[in-house]
Amino acid sequence: MTDNTSIKPLFEPFDSKNLSLQNRTVMAPMTRGFSPDNIPGEDVAAYYRRRAENDVGLIVTEGTGINHPSSVSGSGIPVFHGEKALNGWANVVKEVHEAGGKIAPQLWHVGMTRQAGDLPNEDAKPVGPSGLTLDGEKVNEPMTETEITDMVETYAQAAADAKRLGFDGIEIHGAHGYLIDQFLWAKTNHRTDRYGGDVAGRTRFAVEIVEACRREVGPDFPIIFRFSQWKMNDFKAAIAATPEELDSILQPLVEAGVDIFHCSTRRFWEPEFEGSDLNLAGWTKKLSGKPVISVGSVGLDGEFTSGTGANTTSLDGLIGKLENDEFDLVAVGRSLLMDPAWAAKIRDGRADELKPFSKEALSTLY
Repeated sequence: MTDNTSIKPLFEPFDSKNLSLQNRTVMAPMTRGFSPDNIPGEDVAAYYRRRAENDVGLIVTEGTGINHPSSVSGSGIPVFHGEKALNGWANVVKEVHEAGGKIAPQLWHVGMTRQAGDLPNEDAKPVGPSGLTLDGEKVNEPMTETEITDMVETYAQAAADAKRLGFDGIEIHGAHGYLIDQFLWAKTNHRTDRYGGDVAGRTRFAVEIVEACRREVGPDFPIIFRFSQWKMNDFKAAIAATPEELDSILQPLVEAGVDIFHCSTRRFWEPEFEGSDLNLAGWTKKLSGKPVISVGSVGLDGEFTSGTGANTTSLDGLIGKLENDEFDLVAVGRSLLMDPAWAAKIRDGRADELKPFSKEALSTLY
């Protein structure tokens, strides 16, 4: 990795209405699966603390399941309900804060990506707006409006618990083909009631979740909303084909109470729409007026969805976009997964000490 450009913009303080950070680095949420019986333990707390000790501006936790029987797939995925799990998260918060860091849980429901029979609740069926998998296969009936209302309140309870436990904000996972994104995406949302039919209808579920979370946490607690165009099974998918369609999704979310948008792309340097060099985060900031987080293969020469290792690479293009005010914060995934000291090494000009990403990191809590 070369170091022929100033990294100073990445380490300037960030101040917005509800959130102040020591620098512009964010640890991206990454599913780890190291929480036996869905409870984060001491090793998970230490894992996050190491990033805080090395000056990551904001840590966003791995996806953590809200209080619904089919929210996650797997007994090692942490959940965000029940006394034992919440006590585990309280310890995570304590460790991160003692190290001087800030942290937000990512609130998650996997929706129709869950297979019937998956742990931790083998009898729970996957749920979604139309009962369709990402490939269009019908495996369940559409959620009823009562079920939707109950689900919204489950997100709100998680938000309230996050504030009570001392977290510095929440991130709502609305990306990658999971539950909220299944409402946003026309391919998985065939509803004809008020939760479907057009962009406004497809956005309503996400809007109601944000509104309910805002009601629970009050006006001063940060709410981050993560979204994407791409899905786990379709990298070319889109919930918005034009800037105008994107604006139709963003504006109701802004009005509902989103403070920061986390715009998930596989490669941060790729333009989102024809005729502009702006990526998804750049467009989101331009349209919404809100601070945004950009993400996507930062510091590496291969995207994470390739499933292979990757070498370190220059941050020049990233810093240029940050200096141009195209986005406000930069989320780093695999580089921080592999090396808890990534941010400190970049800050101190120790680029020669950076570690390339290896698939083995996925099975280790470095």
